[in-house]
Amino acid sequence: MEVKIGVQHTPRELVLESAQTPAEVEQAVTEAMAKDSVLSLTDEKGRKVIIPIAKVAYVEIADSNPRPFGFTTR
Repeated sequence: MEVKIGVQHTPRELVLESAQTPAEVEQAVTEAMAKDSVLSLTDEKGRKVIIPIAKVAYVEIADSNPRPFGFTTR
């Protein structure tokens, strides 16, 4: 699944592919907001992204769609 995180005062968003479910990501964001702490997520390769929740502008959770390649017709 794809997670996009907007960070305040930063022109680009953070994008990561996560093996976590949308419910798990939503729970992590909600808990970080309740505790006013950090948002910690792990991507598919095991790398951690840690962001102070006070700097998070938005979190977008979406299913990742495989991109078509080669000669495809729709």
